Amino acid sequence: MTDNAELRKEFEEKRKELHSLLSKIKSINTEKEDVYRQIRSIRDKIKDRSLKIQTYKEERDSLTKEVKGLKKEREKLNLDVKQKASTKKEVTERTPYTPKANPGRIKAEIRNLEEKIETEVMPFNKEQQLRKQIKELQSQFKEIEKHNKTVNEQKSSSSDFAKVRKQAQDSHKLVQEKAQASQEKHESMNKLYEEIRTYRDEEKPLAQKYLEMKKEYLALKETVETLQTRVKELSETFKDSDTKNYKQRVKEKTAEVTEKIKKGKKLSTEDILAFQATKD
Repeated sequence: MTDNAELRKEFEEKRKELHSLLSKIKSINTEKEDVYRQIRSIRDKIKDRSLKIQTYKEERDSLTKEVKGLKKEREKLNLDVKQKASTKKEVTERTPYTPKANPGRIKAEIRNLEEKIETEVMPFNKEQQLRKQIKELQSQFKEIEKHNKTVNEQKSSSSDFAKVRKQAQDSHKLVQEKAQASQEKHESMNKLYEEIRTYRDEEKPLAQKYLEMKKEYLALKETVETLQTRVKELSETFKDSDTKNYKQRVKEKTAEVTEKIKKGKKLSTEDILAFQATKD
């Protein structure tokens, strides 16, 4: 009887302990899952930034490649600018003066003098004088033609120089824009790297906390399972014990009722119920 009382006492204690542990394990599991959700959220942010870094890196590398190509083109244009500037200077130096005579008028005067020599009779010295004059005019005409050609070359070289210089300036501007865009991509990458480092610093203590809570959860789960097994064993023991005690009491009461019937004694209500129980 004492053993039975001790078992019942153990049963109640174990059941209370089990109830307390079940409540605790539920609380720990809820907190553990909350920590895990925080970790997942941080890892999602890290993943998102890693993908952005990859995109920025590809864009930056593409821009850097463009800048290299544009710099080569700019160097070529700068060389062209120097060559065009040199040509422009050379042509300018070849035009120290601007002739005032009209080439059309000179040409007309030459034709007039030549026609006079061919159609008029004149002394030899007069003809020699006109031929000399024609020669001087022809020389002037050639100088004017040469000058005009140089002027045209100067205009052309000036135009070429301006065109190439504009191309070089545009190329330089484009190089600067592409280089700036590449630098901005690089800075954006560094900013994302910094954010990832910050997130990883946030993740470390959470991951450590999660592991500790998981360890505690598993230990409690094992303890709970052991307690549940023991409580079940005790519960089954009491069922068997109660059933045996009941049957024994019924048997004893039945014997008592049977004895009363034999002796013709009056049966009480309790006696009748006990007797009926044996029939069931």
